[in-house]
Amino acid sequence: METPEIDNLVKKFLQFKLTIAFAESCTAGLLASEFSKGVGSSEVLLGSVVTYHPLAKHKLLGVSQDSLSLYTAESQQVTNEMVMGLHKKLPADVCVAITGLCGAGASEADIKPVGTMFFTFLHQNHATEVRQEFEGDCVSVREQAVDFIFTRLGELLERYSERYAAEAVETRTKKS
Repeated sequence: METPEIDNLVKKFLQFKLTIAFAESCTAGLLASEFSKGVGSSEVLLGSVVTYHPLAKHKLLGVSQDSLSLYTAESQQVTNEMVMGLHKKLPADVCVAITGLCGAGASEADIKPVGTMFFTFLHQNHATEVRQEFEGDCVSVREQAVDFIFTRLGELLERYSERYAAEAVETRTKKS
């Protein structure tokens, strides 16, 4: 995503007075780094926790050892626990967690090939899970994952905007 688009995304967060936090595994801080390029991001971004290794997921975000063993570090279940642990540590209005396979190894399998990413978006106590597959080398997969998150955040804010506008109209109507 280009810097002007990131600026617009940050501007929407500012407009609605929303904060954001990230729990990053495979993106290894790239998500926060790119988001921080947006003008005003220091008022929006509470922080990012990079938990690349399963031990970090467990120690920093409280992901259970059982989940790591049963589902692997690169799974939707672990991503869900990451976002919940993140929200406990950094209670942002929007929390996003990502883990997945950028390269060969780890939990790669026919049903979970390299390029498979797991995302969980948490907003207003509602979690949205997404599994997405990207193609390319490790750097490209990470960049695509970050762009994917920014796109999804834009969509989330658009829905928020529509609801916010509808509530404002409803409030004005009740006052009339």
